[in-house]
Amino acid sequence: MTTTVSPEPPPFAREMRRRRALRRMSQLELATLAGTTQRHLSFIESGRSTPGRAMVVRLAESLGLTLRERNSLLLSAGYAPLYAESARDAESIRPAMEALRSILTGHLPYPAVVAGPRGELVLANAAFDVLTEGAAAHLLAPPVNVLRLALHPEGMGPRVVNLSAWGRHITESLRTRASAHPDPELEALAEELDGYLATAAPRPETAHSGSGPGDGSSPAEHLGFAVPLRLRTSAGELRLLTTLTSFATAVDVTLAELHLEAFLPADAASAELLKRREDARVDARAGAGPRH
Repeated sequence: MTTTVSPEPPPFAREMRRRRALRRMSQLELATLAGTTQRHLSFIESGRSTPGRAMVVRLAESLGLTLRERNSLLLSAGYAPLYAESARDAESIRPAMEALRSILTGHLPYPAVVAGPRGELVLANAAFDVLTEGAAAHLLAPPVNVLRLALHPEGMGPRVVNLSAWGRHITESLRTRASAHPDPELEALAEELDGYLATAAPRPETAHSGSGPGDGSSPAEHLGFAVPLRLRTSAGELRLLTTLTSFATAVDVTLAELHLEAFLPADAASAELLKRREDARVDARAGAGPRH
């Protein structure tokens, strides 16, 4: 009696099935998005058909893969990577980096940062110091991780009034990303940050903190669409909203992985506090300059 053993599908076929399963997409759904047939996709995923480079790119785009993941998928199919990965100081992306610096400066007096895919700090404006106030030196030594800084008990953590709500917002966002784009380092960071929230002591409530469960937060503190960061500073409490911006049409891996996080005041008092800080910084800079 002869036993027939089916050959193991090639790396690309296995990777395609894994990526599609992560996104809970049927073969029909993916085939429709990629402009092919379910039968052809079935042949590709079983290793019975070898796709051309253009089809691999279409499938990667339809799966919503990052540029880094698209390069990896192309390699698994035997093709060279399509998207360049430049150093952050490379001449090829200098105009984009200069544009980011201009945006950071233009956002003053409010804090803003540019970070990498795992929270590593790339650029920051002068108002960033309101976030680092009182943080331990080891958290501010390069490479700084802004996500770790935000929740660490020696970073911003003790100054965040609504640490539980704000921290869960950060960790859930990380886990959502890690589930769609598996990354052991990202998953390890999410575990680390969850640990800071699990051991955080309840925050004492203040007269205007609402009636949340020990962290000074309540449904009323959610501004209809967002969880504001409530941060104690030496000049008073700040209430901040954040916006995230990325290069949606980037064709360079490095640029595509950067995002700009800009903090905005959630009320007039916070706006005024940040304006006073910036005015004091400008006055101090002018006073230290040459006198005429």
